[in-house]
Amino acid sequence: MFPLLASLVLGAGLLSACGSSNPETAAQSPDSAATAKNVHFLYNFATSSLDPHVDSSYVPLRAGITETLVRLDEENLTVAPWLAESWDSEDGQHWTIDLRDDVTFQNGKPMTGDAVKASLERALTESVAIQNALKIDTIEADGDKLSITTTQPFPEFASELVNPNTSIIDVSEPDIVNKPVGTGPFSLTSFTPGSKLEVSRYDGYWDGASPLDTVTFSFNEDANARSLALKSGQVDIVYRPEVESLESLKAIDGMVVESASTFRVHQLTMNMERESIKDLNVRKALDALIDRQGIVDTILLGHAEAAIGPFLPSLPFAPKYDNKATESGSEAAVKHLEAAGYKLENGVMAKDGKPLKLTLLTYSARADLPLIAQVFQSDAKQIGVDVEIRQIDTPEEYMASNRDWDIATYSNLTAPRGDAGYYLNATYHPTGALNFSGSEDPELTAIIDELNLTVAPEKRAELAEQAANYVHDNVLNSFVLHPSTIVAYNGKKVKNWVSSLSEYYMITNKLDVM
Repeated sequence: MFPLLASLVLGAGLLSACGSSNPETAAQSPDSAATAKNVHFLYNFATSSLDPHVDSSYVPLRAGITETLVRLDEENLTVAPWLAESWDSEDGQHWTIDLRDDVTFQNGKPMTGDAVKASLERALTESVAIQNALKIDTIEADGDKLSITTTQPFPEFASELVNPNTSIIDVSEPDIVNKPVGTGPFSLTSFTPGSKLEVSRYDGYWDGASPLDTVTFSFNEDANARSLALKSGQVDIVYRPEVESLESLKAIDGMVVESASTFRVHQLTMNMERESIKDLNVRKALDALIDRQGIVDTILLGHAEAAIGPFLPSLPFAPKYDNKATESGSEAAVKHLEAAGYKLENGVMAKDGKPLKLTLLTYSARADLPLIAQVFQSDAKQIGVDVEIRQIDTPEEYMASNRDWDIATYSNLTAPRGDAGYYLNATYHPTGALNFSGSEDPELTAIIDELNLTVAPEKRAELAEQAANYVHDNVLNSFVLHPSTIVAYNGKKVKNWVSSLSEYYMITNKLDVM
């Protein structure tokens, strides 16, 4: 297993070395710093739309253009007020939300209850995922107060309002796709789809105007290119630089490199609509082939934690898996395939004369996923399983509309609301927006439905563990690792950067330059 891992990393390292430039330039301030305060942020996912109600890269919120009614308190893993001052429900179905009365949109219009109602209703119209997540039946506005009724008792309704796709915008504006008008500290100046956007300070921001004049928020899905851009001083902050470049970045005077655990998991998504994947023993075999610790050590260089389930072990609702040790390695994989009726003959794993061939999807925006796919392909070949790797651009769109694949490397936020409900509903409920596997398991759905109706934290944690254990035991997906989110920035220029655990909050009104 490990020779391929080593060669992949060596090749990536050589590429980085060939493209490196003078590190001293990273500490130099641009000539324009004397006249305008600007930060250039380089992100790893491009977007062609800024419609906050459907944009799966959440750029409008991350760039400080939009805000939601509530936000995640990442220190306490609870939801906290943002555009809403408070919310309340006696039965979990009828909700009263009190809005701030000092908020204006970036066009100067006040954020009224009617404006928020219109924004939420547009989100419900534009996104089936939001319909399923919020379960809203009716919305009524009265001044700065909203009355919302859900289709069923839903105690965790407020936490779903953390979702960036519920961002509040002025829906009367003519071009929401290219120029949304929100309530955040920065208003959009220009947008080049797939390339960058420019935002400028909104002086009327309700929580205090930003000390910055402008922010450039650009995209590059090439991790090596992102690292080189920071080294050369072209950008000030880089999200997820190339792992192999971290030591050279740390060697630059003033450069800051942060690596922190976040609510994310890299997983092997199973397409449960494919005949071979329907067999539990086949799924167990694929799970056994994953060299988790080898991938962590060699591809991620230790900036990750091997995963057993979807949730970080430190989270209160994560199962302990004490008695759930699973066999791994090629021998275990062969044993499971034999139990599924396959035999290894002449170097080919086949059943009833038909070779086992799998199509594996991956995408380059997360640089480690294609490498994980290549390692898996190599290990599968050793036991006679033919894995064809197919590169795609937008995984959510492709997997949702195409079923011509068997497995996929995918990276998912599992607890961005500080709770297990988001991931379990989105990934395993039949109505889930991220249920790319096509999972429709009545027993698991019943557990999730009960979770959605439960208020008590202890009972919710118990149900979350039960659901996660069910996913583990039935290998509905396989979990590879929990990656650390790595951010590097020029510490001689950038001030007050905070790495968000949820990966939602990036460009804020506190961000500044020296």
